[in-house]
Amino acid sequence: MPRRRRRSRPGSPPTGPRTSFRARVLGLATLALFGGLLARLYSLQVLEAPTYQQAAVENSVRTVSVPAPRGLILDRNGTVLVGNQVVDVVGLSAYEAYLHPAVVGRLAKVLGLSAAQVKADLANSQYSTYEPTPIATGVSQATAVSIEEHAAEFPGVVVELETQRTYPQGDTAAHILGYVGPISPSQLAKLAKYGYAAGDQVGRAGVEETFNQYLHGRAGSEQLLVNAFGQVVGVRKRVAPTPGGNLVLSISLPLERYVEQVLATQVRKLSNSYNSYFGRYTGNLGGAAVVEDPNNGQILAMASYPTYNPEWWVGGISTQHYAELTSASANDPLLNRAISAAFTPGSTFKLATASAALQDGLITPSTVIDDTGQFQIPNCTGSFCSLHNSGGEALGPITITTALAASDDVFFYTLGYRFYTQAAQFGQTPIQNMAAAYGWGKPTGIALPGEVSGMVDSPQLRKYLHEHYPQAYPYDTWYVADQLEMAFGQGLTEITPIQLANAYSTFLNGGTRYVPQIALAVTNDQGRVIQRFAPKVAGHVTLSPTVRQTLIQGYEEEVSNPLGTGYYVWQGWPDASYTIAGKTGTASVSGQVPNSWYVGMGPMQNPQYVVVVAIPNGGFGDLGAGPVAREIFTYLRAHPVGAPNYQVSHLAAGSITPVGQLGRTSAG
Repeated sequence: MPRRRRRSRPGSPPTGPRTSFRARVLGLATLALFGGLLARLYSLQVLEAPTYQQAAVENSVRTVSVPAPRGLILDRNGTVLVGNQVVDVVGLSAYEAYLHPAVVGRLAKVLGLSAAQVKADLANSQYSTYEPTPIATGVSQATAVSIEEHAAEFPGVVVELETQRTYPQGDTAAHILGYVGPISPSQLAKLAKYGYAAGDQVGRAGVEETFNQYLHGRAGSEQLLVNAFGQVVGVRKRVAPTPGGNLVLSISLPLERYVEQVLATQVRKLSNSYNSYFGRYTGNLGGAAVVEDPNNGQILAMASYPTYNPEWWVGGISTQHYAELTSASANDPLLNRAISAAFTPGSTFKLATASAALQDGLITPSTVIDDTGQFQIPNCTGSFCSLHNSGGEALGPITITTALAASDDVFFYTLGYRFYTQAAQFGQTPIQNMAAAYGWGKPTGIALPGEVSGMVDSPQLRKYLHEHYPQAYPYDTWYVADQLEMAFGQGLTEITPIQLANAYSTFLNGGTRYVPQIALAVTNDQGRVIQRFAPKVAGHVTLSPTVRQTLIQGYEEEVSNPLGTGYYVWQGWPDASYTIAGKTGTASVSGQVPNSWYVGMGPMQNPQYVVVVAIPNGGFGDLGAGPVAREIFTYLRAHPVGAPNYQVSHLAAGSITPVGQLGRTSAG
């Protein structure tokens, strides 16, 4: 009888070999599980610890850029023209705004902005997601303190101290200095490799733009410690910014201020007045003046009227201010008329014609030409065959000395005609060649943005203009009358005031044409020169001593001879040991009052200054521009310009903290 296995009753514990096997399997599984856990813990705590530690640090640290204060801009005497001041800037990163969306509305309210404005700032792609984006600049101390004292309500908001431009001399030299603005995306793309960052201020005009690389400095950085709420709780590491260098200009502040004052007074006096001689009203005028040292090309003063207040650009120009500056009634105050506007030069151009005629041998200093009051073009049968002196006078037989002094047009018509008929000997463009040697028809190279080239009338210019602008210039012909007009500074010739000053400086120093110099050096915060800008020679004009002396005599007689067109400008000049030479220019403008020019040179015993004044549509040169030139020389005689002074300590005008010591506070 087979044996039946006794079955365990339900609920009774297992017994025998089967139970023992299960226990062993369960024990091994438990050991394997604990082994895996231990291995994972070892990996996390030992093998991968540095990686996770770094990740933790990165999550709690925010690296932000600290902008460098821009260098100061000084005049040649060390006086601050552009300084810095410290202002409060409220910033918020897009990441913190994402984590704490309610902060946008609260921040907008306390800053007096709309939430949309704050969001628009946060959307600025120039800033990284984790970097504070400036929301408001120049906030009041009360607002800054309020944000800091209620930090819990403003997670992620930081209040920083940054420097901002100041102009202690007001609008003086505004066209030279220029202004700054935030770096554009395209600029940032090019300059990021040089340490530029989003939000940096860069030059947008004047020397701020030209010498930006020296003024900008190098940004520093800060590693900010933040807590889980995005609040800054400390600074882990700080690399201080390097301030920009100080730029020393060639101009003298007192002289600059005086030149601007006398120019503005005269322009305002002539504006919207009736010129009885020409039978016209002048309209709303502008003007320019330049004072240059002929010995090295240094610009000692440069004025343009009307002007503007550079303070308007600090922190971003308002819509209202920009509309004022660009309205038709404002008369282009942003235009630097000394370098960016060219005008018909009139008789001031005779420098080129006289130099060419004497140097090329067309005439000699003793050549006599009979001025009958008009010049009849030989064999001419058209309607423009006779040209006359502007005043209708007839001086009779005269040499070039008297012709320059009296600005005799018939004499220069004759020179132009003789060059025209003797082209086989002297070439097609001897006068234009001399004008080019003096630098006319191309930018002088002065280190300021916006300089125009002007132009000198010629057969080639006529063809070029007709080819490119046929509606404005329907003809490309060049007749003898065009040659005669060109010879005394009319026709299509246009010259800027800086070009005229530089040309007469070239003549006065014997023929060396310098690049007009506006900046002399860059100094560091101890006043030590770290970059000096030496005078640059742009070219030479060949002038024999005889030619130069002949022309000088003509310009001196312009002042001293009763026939001279500048004689009445200088009547009563008090100092025989400080004599002046000069040249007027009265350039006809169709349907308008002529352009008024004056060139003054002195003291002729030891030439130190060339003064050029231009008042477009200002009338006769001796009545419009001449009195301004005399006022400037009166000032220069009493206040000669001295050598530059580079040994000036680096102090930020108007700053509440030393340059390079930017402070930072946090709302966190």
